[in-house]
Amino acid sequence: MTYIPHTASERREMLDAVGLPSLEALFSDIPESVRFPKLALPPALSEMEILGEARRLAAANSQIDPEACFLGAGAYNHFIPATVDEVLRRGEFYTSYTPYQPEMSQGMLQAMFEYQSMICRLTAMEVSNASHYDGATSLAEAVLLALGVARGERRKVILSPYVHPQYRDVVKSYLRGTDAVVIGDESPAMGVSGLTSRLDNATAAIVIQNPNFLGQFEQVGGLSDAVHAAGALLIVIADPISLGLFQPPGAYGADVVVAEGQSLGIPLSFGGPHLGIFATRKAHIRRLAGRLVGETVDADGKRGYVLTLGTREQHIRRAKATSNICTNAALTALGAAVYLATMGKTGLRRVATLCYQKSHYAARAIHERAGLTINPFGSGVPFFKEFVVKLPKPVDEVNALLKDSFGILGGHDLGKDYPALEGHMLLAVTETNSKQSIDRLVEGLRTVTA
Repeated sequence: MTYIPHTASERREMLDAVGLPSLEALFSDIPESVRFPKLALPPALSEMEILGEARRLAAANSQIDPEACFLGAGAYNHFIPATVDEVLRRGEFYTSYTPYQPEMSQGMLQAMFEYQSMICRLTAMEVSNASHYDGATSLAEAVLLALGVARGERRKVILSPYVHPQYRDVVKSYLRGTDAVVIGDESPAMGVSGLTSRLDNATAAIVIQNPNFLGQFEQVGGLSDAVHAAGALLIVIADPISLGLFQPPGAYGADVVVAEGQSLGIPLSFGGPHLGIFATRKAHIRRLAGRLVGETVDADGKRGYVLTLGTREQHIRRAKATSNICTNAALTALGAAVYLATMGKTGLRRVATLCYQKSHYAARAIHERAGLTINPFGSGVPFFKEFVVKLPKPVDEVNALLKDSFGILGGHDLGKDYPALEGHMLLAVTETNSKQSIDRLVEGLRTVTA
């Protein structure tokens, strides 16, 4: 490096503090033979040659028709209106980052305010932040909020076994090193009644996913009453598309609603970006992690937008913060806002209806024409967009057949998450799946049983 920020005296002071004679001594545990290995790099290429190489590498990718993708399990192939990308690519949004100076950031602040307003309406909650990295981190923050509300008097969190397995792992990672206890039977036979039976005066929160990881709706009647009677909070993970058609969590007593917002206008990518939705009651507004945009008026009485109700610790003095949230997923939150504004209430309901109808058509056809069992652990339970198929062969083997012989990207292998569901596939059907592609899926699965 031609620029080193520390002076020689500063480096000497730091080395003295750790008791080392020189900078090189920091690396004494690394064998000298591997400190500066010779790299067998090929000769340099021109920009034109690099582009050609990139094209050759890209040509090796498998090409799957989006209509023939039936893989979900947390990330979904939905139609994205052209307006979403058009707005996101505008320079004033694409390069926008930290709106701490409201006089310079009214556009992004207003967009985030609109996003919050739409999320509150969608979830039937009173306040939303803007936003988190993904659904899993939103859930972890919701659990931290519940533990904070309990003020150390309640340290138990009950997680439904039907919560997305990766979300469960993220929650446990957040709580590692604390005295919080996470419980929840891993058996797929455990229902909501089994969770409420574990409520006691040490419980801070119960977490359910609705529809759950298997796509099935939970029995939520009376659930919030039981949770609140025990002095705990009810945290619900929702599918935002399903809320265009079905009852929002706020209507059945949820205290915190979180969701993965990727379905709202964010394309499928290899690992991201995603969007963490977080909404709650006004009673918990001071415990929100992340940004909260408010509407106000300036000295001249003109409407304006500002970051509000967030202490300095939330962003800078992190050791005293509600949570270590220093940034957010503003661009994807903007994409979700544009998607929701474009679709409107009628459009979102139409998307949800298509997902519901097409997934039920697929499930019925697979059962009737391929002779496979649907939702063996929840026969007759209403489901949305996703359902389970019991297979006579390993899921990997079936997926390989679907891809090679039918050009179909099959479902998720549930045996990787639940040992009791070995040989069970989770299929996702959205509005983008045509009847022809669904029928081709059915034919592919029929060959498995032939």
